[in-house]
Amino acid sequence: MIQAFEPLSEGLEPGVAEPFPLCLERQLGAEVTESGTQFALWAPSAKAVTLRLFTCGSQQQTGDRLIESVAMQLQDDGAWTAAFDRNLDGVYYDFIVDFADGASFRSADPWARAAGINGRRSMVVDLPRTDPEGWAGDERPHTPLSETMVWEAHVGSFSNNPHGGFPKEHQGKFLAFTDTQTSLDGDGTFPTGIAYLKRLGVTAVQLLPFYDYGSVDESDARQFNWGYDPLNYNVPEGSFSTDPYDGAVRITECKRMIQALHAAGFKVIMDVVYNHMYSADNWFERTVPGYFMRRNEDGTLSNGSGCGDDMATEREMFRRFIVESVTYWAREYHIDGFRFDLMGLIDVTTMNAIRASLDALPGGREIIMYGEPWAAASTATLAGTDLADKQGLRLLNPRIGHFCDRTRDAIKGHVFYSELKGYVNGDAHTNKPLIELAADAWRAPETNEGNAGQIVQYVSAHDDLTLWDKLSVSMFGADGAVDLQALYEAEPGEQTERVLEANKLAAGIIYTAAGLPFMLSGEEYGKTKHGNDNSFDSGKEVNQIDWVRAARMGDLLDFYRTLIALRRANPDWFSAEHIAVEAPGDTVAYRVHDTAVLINPGHNGAALDARAIEQAYADDAHDDLPAGTQSAQPQAWTCVLDSTSADPARPMLEAVRPDGVFPMPARALTIWKRTPNTGA
Repeated sequence: MIQAFEPLSEGLEPGVAEPFPLCLERQLGAEVTESGTQFALWAPSAKAVTLRLFTCGSQQQTGDRLIESVAMQLQDDGAWTAAFDRNLDGVYYDFIVDFADGASFRSADPWARAAGINGRRSMVVDLPRTDPEGWAGDERPHTPLSETMVWEAHVGSFSNNPHGGFPKEHQGKFLAFTDTQTSLDGDGTFPTGIAYLKRLGVTAVQLLPFYDYGSVDESDARQFNWGYDPLNYNVPEGSFSTDPYDGAVRITECKRMIQALHAAGFKVIMDVVYNHMYSADNWFERTVPGYFMRRNEDGTLSNGSGCGDDMATEREMFRRFIVESVTYWAREYHIDGFRFDLMGLIDVTTMNAIRASLDALPGGREIIMYGEPWAAASTATLAGTDLADKQGLRLLNPRIGHFCDRTRDAIKGHVFYSELKGYVNGDAHTNKPLIELAADAWRAPETNEGNAGQIVQYVSAHDDLTLWDKLSVSMFGADGAVDLQALYEAEPGEQTERVLEANKLAAGIIYTAAGLPFMLSGEEYGKTKHGNDNSFDSGKEVNQIDWVRAARMGDLLDFYRTLIALRRANPDWFSAEHIAVEAPGDTVAYRVHDTAVLINPGHNGAALDARAIEQAYADDAHDDLPAGTQSAQPQAWTCVLDSTSADPARPMLEAVRPDGVFPMPARALTIWKRTPNTGA
């Protein structure tokens, strides 16, 4: 049983939402102004609060000493305040919080924007001093949502591989993203890093948590974790900086990373985890025991996150914190979007308040929001709370999106059962109708989850097996004669060819479907974790981007590059209706304006009467075909991508007349374009 933090604040009763005065207007944390430095900590149940100032971020550092201790003053809104008439930029601090029952806790500042090594002490920061050269001119890319394609990566994994060609001092750091001309082993032939991304063609990079998290020792470069363990929400992670001891360095270097990504044309999407923290013994709980975390009726901590400490997002002060935190990252760090971990544990009111706050920023309506509409288990909310899970999607602002697990599982089989197959890897018959719905982002009345912009279409992410591993296990795991380790390594052979074919079909569905395409970094070269389905703390080697494999898997990589280029050249694929037509057997075919997509996962070739595609818009139930797409004398359909071709961008299939027949090669996905009428 997970026990509550003891003792609870006096006056805090079960089921009572707001037992304390609320501090909704005052600036909390440490703020540097022209007149000096002000501190404010909301601790309404405390008897006394002492502010302590230090020279260093850790008592283990040489030269650390206590500068000053100051008794803070209680205000009517429950905040304790102290003011200094000097700029304390670079000074570290913490609080001693005393309670009437004799309990006393040391705490860093939950609202801090800078911290020392491992986040144990907060730091005063004069933020303009942390801006890198040219920061005022940094601009978010204006890539429309219809051309946004997301590539998910871990900051460290991006450059940890020694073959990446990054300067040694930048490996695993924010600054690796500023190295724009890296190549495999530095030989100048195969691009890595930013140069690789530009060649790949994606337009947005989603980064796993890079706020300050508690699951690694920032002084030990050997350690690794995904980072879903928040310690200081508004502070960049120190292990990604070149000097984790100096609280300002990580801020500047994080900004330089974002600046470099923007300069290369990439949006930056930040993975945020407001549903739980690294430990139930956190700064929020130390300053107002019992208020910030959800509890069951018996007093134990709610565990809907699987991490033991669900945060009470529905309470006004934590809602205020979350809204201000997200807005702070968007404003101060120029973040382009946010991915909300276990969004199903966050209440709808808070999610909508975040959207409204971002919208109020200059250009804020372009900032992306999406999250996971599920939780690990049920959670104990206050009465009347609506959560942003699948049942709450209808209550969310229509510009808040969510990951679509139905598409994921229809393509490759359920993620929790490695042996289960999907459409591309052995169970086409069951999943054919689901793929037809998925292609149109599930917008049929009986399956609707929102508009196309709300549907994140994906078949791989950091969680669970990689796509390559899932296909390998589900297709050949039960065959004792197959060496799975050799298959993970994509060693030449028939089984590897079958997995390659299935991988291409999966990618083709994602990138031609309506909605927002998303993939795990490395999916494009068949990333393997050798069957590890939860590599959060499995070390750098398992999680890193394998640049050697990327170069070796050129066929698959080129297929992704061609797909991505086609997606960007056809922004109508994002939201236009995808009309499924009757196709033979287990094959799938759909039309999007002047594009036709044909998929055959079977082992035998098939054919589709072109009239089925030509007449897709004849039914009044569908959207009208845009003017100019149809002509009185239509010309041929030309194949622009063939997953079976050695050069996917130069398929060998002959053009098909409107009254002809589309070939559907075995285990293939083809894309066809209808040549506009030229008046000939």
